[in-house]
Amino acid sequence: MKAKKIVLHSLLFIVTFFTTTVAGVQWLNLDPFDLSNFSLGLPYSISILFILSCHEFGHYFAARYHKVDATLPFYMPFPAMSGFLNFGTLGAVIRTRSPIPSKKAMFDIGVAGPIAGFIATLIVLVYGFLNLPGKEFILRIHPDYFSPVKTTASGIDLAFGHTALYDTLAFLLTDPLHHFVPPMSEMYHYPFLCTGWFGLFVTAMNLLPVGQLDGGHISYTMFGDKHKIISRITFGLMIIVGLLGFLPLIGVTPPFGWTGWIFWGIILFFFVKLDHPPVQNEEPLDNARTIIGWIAFLLFLLSFSPSPFSISMSA
Repeated sequence: MKAKKIVLHSLLFIVTFFTTTVAGVQWLNLDPFDLSNFSLGLPYSISILFILSCHEFGHYFAARYHKVDATLPFYMPFPAMSGFLNFGTLGAVIRTRSPIPSKKAMFDIGVAGPIAGFIATLIVLVYGFLNLPGKEFILRIHPDYFSPVKTTASGIDLAFGHTALYDTLAFLLTDPLHHFVPPMSEMYHYPFLCTGWFGLFVTAMNLLPVGQLDGGHISYTMFGDKHKIISRITFGLMIIVGLLGFLPLIGVTPPFGWTGWIFWGIILFFFVKLDHPPVQNEEPLDNARTIIGWIAFLLFLLSFSPSPFSISMSA
């Protein structure tokens, strides 16, 4: 049975490797069905799987340290589809198969994933900014990009949202006078910037202090019963920001908002739940873990974007 499970995890990884490589080709605006393009998607697939693996194995090794039975990561492939927002994967998860005995163990397992994933994301982003290709790269994708007269047909424009860390690294590590630094409406063509941004997005989503998300584990172990209040406030703010995303439909442009927060809120409310179940040992965290918990929430702020995606029609 154990061998069969390893085969399952391996197959899911292989399929996800394939779908993310195809997605990497698509982000370059190339034909994914042309096999000669397949290798061009490897920088994207390798870097996104590196980030996801670091995150999930952070959880896994923390669980093993506390003698909690946990599965290897289940990688979740997403089929190759034309259109926007095809990252080639829905992420990865591990499952614990035995009770988590204490708040300290719960905290360690919950915080290890986001921190490991954040470090991996930071490595990918730094590499991406320090190795920006020349202008010829964007011109292969959009030949008229720098032309005052556009020859390409009108369509749908996609832009990724700004985050504090992404913008800070872009400012510190690039020189716009000597390098073309892609705007948020083009950076997804650059595999390391795209996957690094995706890593920040995953980190922020997981660190929301709600229910049994990683941030919920951290919040519960740090604040106890107050976690219920924190969870509901977070959920309420999420719904408000989600509703703001609908205002452009009536001609109002809010400073931020994304309708996807409504969908994520529904998942949290009905499936993840807002409250965190208790653990056997309620002994409070020590000071070192408390400090790490606050650092984790700082990482959330650095990674979070209230409007992670915006879509508009181009003329």
